[in-house]
Amino acid sequence: MLSVFMCTKVLNILIFLCLDKHVKKGKKDKRGKKTFFEELTSDTKPEKLEQPPVKEAQGKQPQKKKKDRRKGKPGDDEDDDEAEVMQRLKKLSVQPSDEDEEEEEGNVISLVCKGKPARPPPSDDEEEEEKSDDNDTMMSAEDALAAEQAKEKQKDDPCANLSKKEKKKNKKRMEYERQVASLRAQDNIEGDFSVSQAELSSRQAMLENASDIKLERFSISAHGKELFVNADLLIVAGRRYGLVGPNGKGKTTLLKHIANRALSIPPNIDVLLCEQEVVADDTPAVQAVLKADTRRLKLLEEERQLQSRLEKGDDGVSERLDKVYEELRVIGAASAEAKARRILAGLSFTPEMQNRPTKKFSGGWRMRVSLARALFMEPTLLMLDEPTNHLDLNAVIWLNNYLQSWKKTLLIVSHDQSFLDDVCTDIIHLDNQKLYYYRGNYLTFKKMYVQKQKELLKQYEKQEKKLKDLKAGGKSTKQAEKQTKEALTRKQQKGKKTQHEEESREATELLKRPREYTVKFTFPNPPPLSPPILGLYSVDFGYERQKPLFKSVDFGIDMESRICIVGPNGVGKSTLLLLLTGKLNPTKGEMRKNHRLKVGFFNQQYADQLNMEESPTEYLQRNFNLQYQDARKCLGRFGLESHAHTILISKLSGGQKARVVFAELACRQPDVLILDEPTNNLDIESIDALSEAINEYKGAVIIVSHDARLITETQCQLWVVEDQSINLIDGDFEDYKREVLEVLGETLVNKPKE
Repeated sequence: MLSVFMCTKVLNILIFLCLDKHVKKGKKDKRGKKTFFEELTSDTKPEKLEQPPVKEAQGKQPQKKKKDRRKGKPGDDEDDDEAEVMQRLKKLSVQPSDEDEEEEEGNVISLVCKGKPARPPPSDDEEEEEKSDDNDTMMSAEDALAAEQAKEKQKDDPCANLSKKEKKKNKKRMEYERQVASLRAQDNIEGDFSVSQAELSSRQAMLENASDIKLERFSISAHGKELFVNADLLIVAGRRYGLVGPNGKGKTTLLKHIANRALSIPPNIDVLLCEQEVVADDTPAVQAVLKADTRRLKLLEEERQLQSRLEKGDDGVSERLDKVYEELRVIGAASAEAKARRILAGLSFTPEMQNRPTKKFSGGWRMRVSLARALFMEPTLLMLDEPTNHLDLNAVIWLNNYLQSWKKTLLIVSHDQSFLDDVCTDIIHLDNQKLYYYRGNYLTFKKMYVQKQKELLKQYEKQEKKLKDLKAGGKSTKQAEKQTKEALTRKQQKGKKTQHEEESREATELLKRPREYTVKFTFPNPPPLSPPILGLYSVDFGYERQKPLFKSVDFGIDMESRICIVGPNGVGKSTLLLLLTGKLNPTKGEMRKNHRLKVGFFNQQYADQLNMEESPTEYLQRNFNLQYQDARKCLGRFGLESHAHTILISKLSGGQKARVVFAELACRQPDVLILDEPTNNLDIESIDALSEAINEYKGAVIIVSHDARLITETQCQLWVVEDQSINLIDGDFEDYKREVLEVLGETLVNKPKE
């Protein structure tokens, strides 16, 4: 009881010191009674509390009674004082919100600057000085020294002399400060990226040890540009997701943040993003894949050491050796090499190539080794960013088939619509800095998205009609918009269950007209030419000091031809196109073409076709003697943004350069289009536009592509390059897929498309 009474006295003295300056001026306290947090800040320091001298307490008694009279309580009522203290201490169980914390901290700082700061009661030696400087509101050097000495005394046990209630109050305050510090530390991420996330959802994911990933209201910005704002990420274990959206909006950035765990991923989920090629060294490709399984390597090394000890007569290792054998059996160590070779073979590695050192492969082939490692490891969440870019058609067919049997979670970014249709069970659409979820493959998503856009357009038109009616009724623009926003808010909240306070405080914005991203490719139709217009006759060809690629090849086309050339990498598909265009001369035989024939050639190596030191507009003007505006119109038709028309081609992205090449082809007005991997770096909408343009084009078309949908949509005949020749395939694309998989010993998994 004595301790509580003395705490009450000290508390009243501190309150008086903080408010004394305002009371003397006769002004009413604008803030009213101090918040409990301010009292907590000024009253819960760990200094040892000594009993104040009687003389000091008597000196302060008149002011105390005056304060008590303002509160309507007698200053000499000890029971009332104790009840007041107990009432204040009960408030300790309520923690302030973040906003309250910031405001109260500011108030405490203000009071400390204006009034006398909280400190230990003065000692006997300091009592006389306290009397003489009673009106002084700043801490003296002696006071500071005394406070420091008090702190030194209580380093071992700062709460030794506190009451039970005060200890509880101090403990809660320290816990709250710890939580605030933890939240701030989590948000401090180095680099050019800024990430924030609602702490509640991440903590729940951690505590629940979940197999699913559920992140609520996360935001990501890169170089000051907001990519995601209050977006939600939900990935259910065992499902295969396709992440789609316009280029440059943050798809790859999201994958990297998940892989780096910049976002809070449950710790039991191992994540792998396949993005870097393997190191070029003397390690054979198959061993580079096997080394990815570090657990298997450790167990094999332990087995070797235990076997050595057992051979030397150490029988004590037998029990541990049996356990190692069992662990190796469980992880399938005996079949690991066979599994690695199966994956490499599917990615078009011949048996000789599988044993070849990685330093003898090009960057594209080392990227395939990296993909094989990722598939071999089978992480809980595998993320693939444009996995088909470095693959030929045969490898894409195998990967498509292999991933349809993938049992774990998959997240893919791809521009290959056929690949997304076959592999994915769900589609995540990145739109307006948010993520939207659709069950089904890409074709299902496309239908649902078109319907959603139609509904949004109807809502927008209804909103605009209401605004127009309100303005006609005498409302100002501001009043009409405010009234419409309120109605929209009520509609959005109707039927919803609980909402977060942050969401309820968000201002509802007026609907904007849905933007439809459309791309239109066009190629001018050529005049008719009599066949044959282009052909190879008894052609042999081989590069110097290398095995011949072609022997006695006969191949020709006419104006109605729609041909797709297929085959694994390295058999000569691109070489055949160069022979047809006249860029390579056969070592035997000849190439013949109609004397009026104009060929339009799309080379996947843009540097061989474009002048990198010119702008796209200058490039077209110089080559085709076009007016400035005509050149820009031509570029615009192929989806090149207006700001990219006048910057150097060398500074354009891969997709932008591809559009410049297509614009050049259109300006040439060709009779035959020869396209070598034209879909690289194009988004899905642009590939659809290319398919439509080819179907509308009246000239001949020859394509080399790994995009199955482009092949099937354009109804191309399949010609396969094999055994130093080129032959027409008997059957359609599904027949070719089945044949490729049978050669690899695989079975076709996917069902025929509807």
